[in-house]
Amino acid sequence: MFAPLRERNYRIWAAADLVSVGGTWMQVLALNWLILSATGSATAMGAVVMLQALPVLLLGSWGGALADRLPARPFLIGFQALRALLALALLLPGGVLPGNWLIYAVALFSGVISSFEGPVLGRFGSALVPPSALGSALALGSVLSSAGRIGGMALGGVLIGVTGPSALFLINAVSYVAVIVALLAMRPGDMRELSAPSRADGGVVAGFRYLLGQPVILVVLALSFVLGSLGRNYQVSMAAMVAGPLGGSSGSYGLLSTVFAVGAVAGGLLLAGTGRSTLRVLLGTGFVISVLQLLSSLAPNVLGFAALILPIAAGAVIFDTVVSTRIQLDTREEMRGRVLATVGIVSSLSGIVGAPAIGWLCDTLGAREALFTAGAVTTVAAVAGGVALLRLKGRALSWPFLLGRPAEQAA
Repeated sequence: MFAPLRERNYRIWAAADLVSVGGTWMQVLALNWLILSATGSATAMGAVVMLQALPVLLLGSWGGALADRLPARPFLIGFQALRALLALALLLPGGVLPGNWLIYAVALFSGVISSFEGPVLGRFGSALVPPSALGSALALGSVLSSAGRIGGMALGGVLIGVTGPSALFLINAVSYVAVIVALLAMRPGDMRELSAPSRADGGVVAGFRYLLGQPVILVVLALSFVLGSLGRNYQVSMAAMVAGPLGGSSGSYGLLSTVFAVGAVAGGLLLAGTGRSTLRVLLGTGFVISVLQLLSSLAPNVLGFAALILPIAAGAVIFDTVVSTRIQLDTREEMRGRVLATVGIVSSLSGIVGAPAIGWLCDTLGAREALFTAGAVTTVAAVAGGVALLRLKGRALSWPFLLGRPAEQAA
């Protein structure tokens, strides 16, 4: 489980990432409060999310191509500095830009940074540990992200009532400084050097051409999209269930959110402990969480719903982590940035498509019926994904690729 922590650079990065994630979620909390207090509109909150996601869809491919060619550490330092400046910009008086345009501008520029930063981060992270420890490193990263989210939201919830949102923006800006210090403290000589593309590589077009020639990766991405859009927008479905058939309160929703966070940490620890980031685990986990989602529509009360949310959250983290691990291990290093950019695009598209779809299903069919329908679709998708992989490989799921060997070795 803790093999990645033997690497000095990874230890430094993990500590800095925990601080940064906590600061980020404090800012999310403060920003949501600021928008709601200024507009009273959930639509305005949706617009902020959209502005952060759209640049990833439009620019992500170019960000991946640059990530494959450029040195990661100096660019990450620059990205962290830009994010700190954006956090500080939220401290400016509202008259700098009319209405809420300052918030929208910060959201848009954050999305532009994410378009380039995401692939660079993925490629940089895989250079911090040997390939054998990558699965555990990504799983531990999920645990740290969940812990940072819990800590950031809890501390932010206390501070915002005392200091208002400004202090949370300032804390987030300082958290990026901690990441910059960590990046400067790392030893470049201890990092694994990844293969770089040639000048005649072809950039974005070559990345798409490479992906089209990797049918197994395409199946994994398709599964990630379906399960991410219809089976991962639990914030919407949990709220609809609590406010509707379960007859809960705001405290009930808070309980479910806490249970979900605990499940996410448990899932990350379980995967880090086993280190089995194989396609067998991915398919099995995708099927189980889909069936559990279907069953959650039948939960008689809040506690019964929470009992199902816990393993669903654990499974969701395992599924997402295995997707990231397999895609990084089973693609050529010189293409990794472009492939990771595609993963980011699929993830953003899942959120943009999935949240409104789940909301529409809840409003049209009812919360229970929406969960049942979405769970049925994702269950069928998980089975279809398994069948597709069997046909691609022509053998049982014990075939070496499904047990974790890279594509080039298993072909």
